[in-house]
Amino acid sequence: MSDLYGDLDTRAAAVAAQVVRWRQHLHEHPELSNRETGTAALITTHLKSLGLDDIRTDIAGHGVVGVLRGGLPGDRVVALRADIDALPVPDLCGVPFASHAVDQDYPGGPFPVSHACGHDCHTAMLMGAATVLSGLREQLPGTVLFVFQPAEEGPPVDEKGGARAMLDAGALDDPAPTMAFGFHVTPYPKGYIGYRVGNQFGASSLVKITVTGQQVHGSTPWMGIDPMPAAGAILTGVGQLYRQVSAFDPITVSIGHIEDVGRFNIIGQTVTLWGTIRCTVERDMAEVRTRLRTLATNSAAAYNCSAAVEFLQDVPAVHNEQAWMDAALPTFRRVAGDDRVVATGPTLGYDDVSEFVNRYGGLYVTLGVQDAQLDETGLPVPAPGGRGLYMNHNPHFYADDDTLVTGVRLHAQVAYDHLSGALAPG
Repeated sequence: MSDLYGDLDTRAAAVAAQVVRWRQHLHEHPELSNRETGTAALITTHLKSLGLDDIRTDIAGHGVVGVLRGGLPGDRVVALRADIDALPVPDLCGVPFASHAVDQDYPGGPFPVSHACGHDCHTAMLMGAATVLSGLREQLPGTVLFVFQPAEEGPPVDEKGGARAMLDAGALDDPAPTMAFGFHVTPYPKGYIGYRVGNQFGASSLVKITVTGQQVHGSTPWMGIDPMPAAGAILTGVGQLYRQVSAFDPITVSIGHIEDVGRFNIIGQTVTLWGTIRCTVERDMAEVRTRLRTLATNSAAAYNCSAAVEFLQDVPAVHNEQAWMDAALPTFRRVAGDDRVVATGPTLGYDDVSEFVNRYGGLYVTLGVQDAQLDETGLPVPAPGGRGLYMNHNPHFYADDDTLVTGVRLHAQVAYDHLSGALAPG
């Protein structure tokens, strides 16, 4: 083993306590997509303290990219990515640094705000990795890009943001990465690295369905056209769409938000349904969209209403190539241990890191951060005496602070292995 691996681990251990402090600060002060001003300022201040070669700010909103050029010759460029935004979800995880933030001005709000997806962990771990790698810059052959991306959860529909907007702004053009890498914290045993060859995360599309009737007083529904029953029929039908595509490639259509412009005694003109399509196989997206549009328009027509269906904020699947995974598994096993690097099943979650991985090559994996153990089928279950398992986006989602140092080591060792040529597809 290279002596540098030991140096990387020693430096990761030295910064671990600071990473926890960063994470707890971010957790207590979360910010929604395209509003990450305080988060970006914290990141920028820290990167400036490291003396990086270049720091790019205000990219696609509040994105930040730090550039570290190693002291040894090398043409490889690794982009390490963390997402920085929070969710409109209350914080019920029960920690002393829980969020009490409320965004009064966000479109559709006010909303309680929390890091119920773990992006506070991602940000803090990448800040720690920047500390580790900058301390060893003279021994690095090539360049590291520390990419802090806003709006991964999706900006408001009338705004642009996220990974695609960062690419459109040229944030990673000079120098262009030869590998993009990142990972997501999950309700999996602490310190376990989960990976999947093929689609690690699914394809996603935001759905807006506007059902239009004719507004009227609630006492005389026959004098107008009530859009509410049509919306109810669409909601019922959505639950059967999965039966219209192959059962061997899971899909889901979920409606998460409904807007009505009526009142208790007014039948409103419109009802708007907001939801998401998820497909484990990207080619199924067009078929699911067609069937959803057919369902919505014809269900509305059955109630003498109309329905307009819009598909917004498309995110491609995160695809891990076999050659990249073969090259990376030795690094993952060195970081986590042979028995803690496990293949996982498909998921209908999405992550727009796919924009980076699909363009430049690379990998995206998961890091377990909860009190869990694997059952005989390889699925996570609550560990005895632990805090239980809570999925991302649940108000009770939590992450174990002691696991964060594993994420720092993972970023640092993947970066070094790629720059040195040990982690690259054959």
